[in-house]
Amino acid sequence: MKLQEVVQTIDHTNVDPEATEQEIKQLCDEAKEYNFRGACVKPEWTSLVAEELEDTDIKVVVLLDEPMGQSSHEERVEMAKKATEDGADNLDIVMNIVDLKHEDYDKVLNDLSEIADIQDTKVIIGSGYLSDSEIKKASELVKESGAICVKTSTAKSPLGHWELKEKAKHLEIMKEASGLEVKAAGKIRHIEDWELMTNAGADIIGTSTGAQIAEEVNRDRSGE
Repeated sequence: MKLQEVVQTIDHTNVDPEATEQEIKQLCDEAKEYNFRGACVKPEWTSLVAEELEDTDIKVVVLLDEPMGQSSHEERVEMAKKATEDGADNLDIVMNIVDLKHEDYDKVLNDLSEIADIQDTKVIIGSGYLSDSEIKKASELVKESGAICVKTSTAKSPLGHWELKEKAKHLEIMKEASGLEVKAAGKIRHIEDWELMTNAGADIIGTSTGAQIAEEVNRDRSGE
């Protein structure tokens, strides 16, 4: 396994509400050291991360409206605009999961379509809260909205580390239903987790242990 193959899939993540400026700068330093795909943070850190990653190809990824996507449409659009103005390259925004559950599909679609027009958008569907048929419908709506990617969950995923095989099944549904890139996140901590997710079709991996996974690959290669 090539290190570059692994790191280019990883959005290195710190969305801890108690994260410090030093911890966010460390995230950026690690992103540059390993050349990760992106660095994913909460909105208040967008400008700092954009500054830290200036003159690199690493994407500034901003998580919006966790955990259930229940802010008003107007608030969500403003979140998307503000993050973009502050330097975001990707928005990871949670679909309004309650609206999806109530089958208010037009409302979900109209909301996501306007946001996807603002910036490249990965839509978090909260797959652990959904049935297989709801995962399929959510993924179809993401495709129709013009977003670039369907994402499983945030750090608040109801699926624990021991349930990653269930998440792998979700990824397969998401991929088939949307035809888009898919992103797996939540409780992905080791290279074997990365392999399980990518084998199930994940194109992007969101994890707070990106540096650890990269070092696991390095150790494996040194032992070849």
